[in-house]
Amino acid sequence: MNDRAWGIQLYTVRDLCREDLEGTLAALAEMGYREVEFENYHGHSAAAVRAMLDRHGLSAPSSHVDLEALTTGLDQAITDARTAGHHYLVLRWIPESQRTPEGLKAIADQLNRAGARLASAGLAVAYHNHYFEFAPLPIGAGALTAYDLLLERTDPALVFMQLDLFWIRKGGQDALRYLASYPGRFRMVHVKEMAADGSMVDLGRGAMDWPALLSASVGAGVGHFFVEHDQPADPLAFARGAIRYLRTVPLQGP
Repeated sequence: MNDRAWGIQLYTVRDLCREDLEGTLAALAEMGYREVEFENYHGHSAAAVRAMLDRHGLSAPSSHVDLEALTTGLDQAITDARTAGHHYLVLRWIPESQRTPEGLKAIADQLNRAGARLASAGLAVAYHNHYFEFAPLPIGAGALTAYDLLLERTDPALVFMQLDLFWIRKGGQDALRYLASYPGRFRMVHVKEMAADGSMVDLGRGAMDWPALLSASVGAGVGHFFVEHDQPADPLAFARGAIRYLRTVPLQGP
């Protein structure tokens, strides 16, 4: 049994968080989670969120944010991150209108600028993928895929990656190859299970090789592991089963 400090992306339990954020955090802590990743404070202030985390022995090393938070709203985002205890602000999504080579280059430049500002505040920026980033770009775009373009155009000292292990597979690419090719660039992963038919299922009930994926993640420098399911039938039952399963996965690496 491994004793890593497993985390959960709170999007998994978003409806419960909306109704009772502190009660949901308490339930997750009781299951053994030690980290959570926010995507919404559900009307609470950063100070109130930090107090809830402290009361239940949790930390929130990262939070998903939109592009506005990393541009015009960056001052407030930095203040909130420091208060809540986040280290990483993670860009969650690129609008479809910006998924062109030129749009992606502009996003990369914005990430570099945000990364420099965040670094001066003792924080960092990261990017979370879905599947569209792995579709081939037009010839002459300067990179094979949008993900390759973002990796190549962003400063590795300022912009890190949060690799969603479900979505990269959905996009037809190999997470192990990326982890091996960019050691130190990936700081977090989303641990989501895919069945043989490509659907999202509960962790441990699919076709993904978690001993290999998680061990490679550790070896590549990943420090935070957040389980997630976009539409679990029973969010708390999923969360309970996920951490139970993860504790049985043999891991190699530091």
